Amino acid sequence: MFDLINPTKVFYLIEKLISFINSIFFILLLIALSFALIFSPPDYLQGDSVRIMYVHVPSAWISLASFTCIALFSIINFIFKTKNLILITKSIAPIGLMFTCLAIVTGSLWGQPTWGTWWEWDARLTSMVILALFYIAFIVSHKLILQEDKANKVSSIIVIIGLINIPIIKYSVDWWNTLHQPASIKLTGSSAIHSSMLMPLLLMFFVMLLYCALIFLMKYKIEIIRIKKKNLKRL
Repeated sequence: MFDLINPTKVFYLIEKLISFINSIFFILLLIALSFALIFSPPDYLQGDSVRIMYVHVPSAWISLASFTCIALFSIINFIFKTKNLILITKSIAPIGLMFTCLAIVTGSLWGQPTWGTWWEWDARLTSMVILALFYIAFIVSHKLILQEDKANKVSSIIVIIGLINIPIIKYSVDWWNTLHQPASIKLTGSSAIHSSMLMPLLLMFFVMLLYCALIFLMKYKIEIIRIKKKNLKRL
């Protein structure tokens, strides 16, 4: 069932994918930054500080999506016992942690001119910090637990428990009274953000996804090489 993601079958494709993404990434990044920093209008209330949104919002989306993928792959691994999925989760986790921290930092920078404070322990901000702790616990469990099977089991339990935090992050602004504004972009219904800001935001999100793919492929390649070296030592 999971032959398509067998490391030995996809290894030779990784270098080509990395080269392809590298060839278009910096061009698209330049275009996205131009729209975000130059062509998009300032907000009528927040002014130019709203431009932090073009990094903050995609970072938050990626952090939530990455953790959800890790949790789903961990659940599948519990059922099918597929080590390839463990390699994928280990490759995604550092990316998710990086974007979670980026979302927290940019949120703090954005909050100071908007709320008048760098930090507030409200539901959305607190749940994002908890998400970062789950990421750290997942990564550390693989570093500290030497028995591979036990490390995989412990790390899987961590992210499955942490999955409960994802809807809390998403709906915290609706369930509790927080400083954080409600979602401006909705999959169903009309969005509260103007198209002149929405298009640069989506473009930045796409570019950051490309960056995630690039880092993932590099990390996945390292994990494959590490396994091959480990197998050679056993011979």
